[in-house]
This record gives sequence, structure tokens and C-alpha cells, in this order.
Amino acid sequence: MSTLTLASSPTAVEVQISDDTLTVTLADGRVVSVPISWYPRLSHALPQHRSIWEFIGRGHGIHWPELDEDISVENLLLGQPSGEGAQSFSRWRQWYREKLIEQDAAGNGGPAPRPGNPGVTAGTPSVS
Repeated sequence: MSTLTLASSPTAVEVQISDDTLTVTLADGRVVSVPISWYPRLSHALPQHRSIWEFIGRGHGIHWPELDEDISVENLLLGQPSGEGAQSFSRWRQWYREKLIEQDAAGNGGPAPRPGNPGVTAGTPSVS
């Protein structure tokens, strides 16, 4: 088994994300585009949550605080999709659904629903 190492430690300077592609511009001018299907948390999230990101490690990674997702520039360059397992992703989907329900309830003028609070009702958002 061979291991590929990067000669330098590239950093990201710009991020664009669409419904199907994550595009990252690097400080050295390279542009890397990968399908967001490589990153299930991104592909299953609402566009408004995918659009909230920040650089971490001085541009060596990208963090989506609304999605609890981190992607390193090195993994993008190596063509490395998410290594998240099925159980972990299933737990994340449940967490995300609950987050959407809470945000929906808060957006309707009321506090986020608490278990056993019959006074607050909310529809279940669709998360594919």
C-alpha cells in the first residue's frame, strides 16, 4: 500500500457550495471541486445550513457549525470522501432532525419544544 503525502500544506481562501458540488479555492490558485455526495452531512442538509461555514486551522480546514461537519483541505486534495460510518451518520440525522424541529418551533414565535410540552407542536421537517 502506498501513501501519498503533500509537498506543501495548502490553505483554502474561498468556499462555494451548490446543491451538488463543493468548490474550494486554494491560496496558490488551485480550485478543487468535489461532489457533495462525498459528504453526507452536506448533501442531506438544508442549503441555508450548508452556506454557514468558517475556516479552521488558518484555512487548512472548513467547518460547518450548523452541521457539525469538518473537512480538511488535505483530504479534498487527496480525493478522500467522508469516512463517517453508517451508525454515526444515523445518529447525526436524528440530531439534525431534532435541531430542525427546534428551529421551526422557535421561528414560529415560541420556545423550542421540550419533551412532554403539549403546548408546542411542530411538523417534522423533511430531511432526505
